[in-house]
Amino acid sequence: MKKAYLTAVLTLTCVLGVGISARGQDTEEVRVNVPFEFVAGGMTLPAGTYTVGRVSETSQILYIRSYDNGALLLPIVFDGAATGRAKLDFEHVGEKYFLSGVETLAGVYTVGLPRAMVALAQVKDQDNPSNMSPSGTK
Repeated sequence: MKKAYLTAVLTLTCVLGVGISARGQDTEEVRVNVPFEFVAGGMTLPAGTYTVGRVSETSQILYIRSYDNGALLLPIVFDGAATGRAKLDFEHVGEKYFLSGVETLAGVYTVGLPRAMVALAQVKDQDNPSNMSPSGTK
């Protein structure tokens, strides 16, 4: 009888523990449809549905992944103030979008933009002939 009681209590504890841990991850994970190509973690990712979350509960490193693409992100700042919403923030530089922030129910992660990529996007935008006036000047 004691063995059956102990087994039931242990099983109940495990089930409750898994439920609590799964609920904790819900506040840290964002699922979003991005309708354009963008740069995240030094990788250019195509438009699609992505999931963003922390690599582990003790790490501040984020992942962004879709079915067949992904990248790791190292946030430069985390603001633990709950925003009550979940979304991704982008910076539009030239013709490129750069992931600059991730808002989760638990707080806001700010992602640094790679300077070299921003500079390259700005140079490409300046060299784009569509930005020139009919006289050939900008």
